[in-house]
Amino acid sequence: MNSADNQSEPPAGNLPSPPDARSGRWWLRKLLPAGLFLAVGLLLIVLTGVAQRLGWIQAGSPAGVATSSDGKQSIYTCPMHPQIRQPAPGRCPICGMALVPAARSGSNIDQMAINIEPTQRRLANIQTETVKAEPVSSIIETVGSIEIDESRQATIAAYIDGRIEKLFADYTGVEVDKGDHLAVVYSPELYSAQIELLEAGNALKKMTSGSLAAVREVQEKLVTNSRQKLVELGMTDEQINQLLTSGKAESRLTIYAPFGGTVTQKLAEEGKYIKAGDPIYRIANLTTVWLMLELYPEDASRIRFGQVVEAELQSLPGKTLKGRVVFIDPTVNQTRRTVGVRVEFRNEHGQLRPGDYAKAKITVPIGPQGKVYDSELAGKWISPMHPQVIRDQPGDCPICGMKLVPTSRYGYSEQPVKQSAAITVPRSAVLLAGEHSVVYVETEPGRFELRNVTLGPMLRDRAVILDGVKPGEQVATAGNFLIDSQMQLSGKPSLIDPTKYVPGNRKPAYR
Repeated sequence: MNSADNQSEPPAGNLPSPPDARSGRWWLRKLLPAGLFLAVGLLLIVLTGVAQRLGWIQAGSPAGVATSSDGKQSIYTCPMHPQIRQPAPGRCPICGMALVPAARSGSNIDQMAINIEPTQRRLANIQTETVKAEPVSSIIETVGSIEIDESRQATIAAYIDGRIEKLFADYTGVEVDKGDHLAVVYSPELYSAQIELLEAGNALKKMTSGSLAAVREVQEKLVTNSRQKLVELGMTDEQINQLLTSGKAESRLTIYAPFGGTVTQKLAEEGKYIKAGDPIYRIANLTTVWLMLELYPEDASRIRFGQVVEAELQSLPGKTLKGRVVFIDPTVNQTRRTVGVRVEFRNEHGQLRPGDYAKAKITVPIGPQGKVYDSELAGKWISPMHPQVIRDQPGDCPICGMKLVPTSRYGYSEQPVKQSAAITVPRSAVLLAGEHSVVYVETEPGRFELRNVTLGPMLRDRAVILDGVKPGEQVATAGNFLIDSQMQLSGKPSLIDPTKYVPGNRKPAYR
């Protein structure tokens, strides 16, 4: 028996693994611990970064810890994200801004201000400008269109049923003067009414002095009523007197222009039958026209009735015309969110044509308390319907007969004094949040004090201050948001709450 035959065979249920399977399991046992270690390390790195970004832990190392001159540890924070606090300089993990030293509790007993070091000031780019007292004006610019003055136009209508026999103003745009004949209307009704007046007049003439007084009175009333009927049919007093003089009735009525103007519409033709009330012409007197403007509500609130408006027409470039505000719409247009303003212009030479466009400029001089000042209207009397009527004394308007009213009724100064200066600061100096308006005043180098201010009109690049600062003071115009952030970090009053109480302070912040 050979040796191969002497070797015992392994049991059938415990066969050895193939070489490839043994090699795969070996590599798996080697790589699994290393992979788990690497995954845990990456997870720790990610969690650490997230915690630093959210401010749960402080970045840096003990070797980078900074100390102040008194040996105490300094804390650095982000001006825009005060939740970021760490013991060493660096950059904010949220916005990337350079961290600045945070004020320590109890290190600054000035509850209304904060001190900014020169280095911090340069980093924050804090700039200041001087508060000024100067005459200021608010300028409102807009565009509008020329339209017909509604108070100077009329419709010429038929007083009686009839037929148009002649139109003397036979095209739109023709100029007519007061008293010019416009049309001739044939009407049998007019002829009958004239005969009635002539017969009543003749009967009155035939009465003798011995006639009964009652009968004579009745006949006189008949004449009066017949005459009034002709007036209602469109005849003038002159035409009626001419009828009584000639004693000859006419079946044709001549219509005359009630005032001079331009025929803006011709609404009938020769030979057309018309009824009483049918329009024949529309005539407009264009010696005055309206410029229709639309302003934003905040701009409309700054102008007054009678205020001067300068306009430059598209058809007359380079020529400035002056008019006055005659109407300010008391409501806001719900579609366009604007307020309508009407300006009246004189147009003796006919240069202003309805439909033309114009650029308008309204200059609003502002006084110390935000009042509108106009040297031409201060202490004057004005017509409430026609602002071109301005008088030194009370009286009646020569156009409409209404009583003149003092211009102070419309917000103008009561006395004609020189325009006073208003206190102004750059608009960038004012921080706004809801009802709060604050500025930061540099009372001494590096010391910025919170001031709650009362705002007047906001101009293009400056703001009128009614209360809170004085001329000559320095206000922060750049970097003031960073100053406000430092005030918040110090637990002091700031833009968010300028009336906040500070621990150790017995009175609220300046208001």
